Amino acid sequence: MQNDVKLIDFLRDRHSTPVAQMKEPGPSQEELDAILTFATRVPDHGKIAPWRLTVYRGDVRKTLGEQFLAIASKKAPDMTDPAKEAELIRFSRAPLVVGVISTAAPHAKIPEWEQVLSAGAVCLNMVMAASAHGFVANWRTEWVAYDDEALALLGVKEGEKVAGFIHIGSSDFPTPDRPRPELWQIVSYIGEN
Repeated sequence: MQNDVKLIDFLRDRHSTPVAQMKEPGPSQEELDAILTFATRVPDHGKIAPWRLTVYRGDVRKTLGEQFLAIASKKAPDMTDPAKEAELIRFSRAPLVVGVISTAAPHAKIPEWEQVLSAGAVCLNMVMAASAHGFVANWRTEWVAYDDEALALLGVKEGEKVAGFIHIGSSDFPTPDRPRPELWQIVSYIGEN
């Protein structure tokens, strides 16, 4: 029963910590393996695992930032210094970033839409698994998820799409909740209660 109460509390209060408020430490390899294992325990019609994961950590995050800045500068040569800095630290704000790559494709029995939804479920499971291990996480995409040149740098193959980049780290930042919709605004009922 104790675990149920903790899960209920978590679901009631769930929110994302801003990536800019993340810091070391990140998960150990053992913790990361558990987070990734739990993240992939999602609905997967046909058991085809229509997603794959790429972990970006260490110095490669700085290198990617330099490459992101080069791409962004070609498209917007008059970037401000804060915008340039944002590109440089895009993947190094958190101790590690996990790319959830959707490999959804036409299938004889499994609708492609269901495959895409499964990749989204991996993203949310990863955020929850990171939290269960005492870390904070944020699910993002940003422009690099939609730019062909950036996608090639990130190891995303032709025909694949980024479902999300999950930034994982630690934080002592008190994240305020944001306004949430009232149920009457988003729920309708058909049939008798």
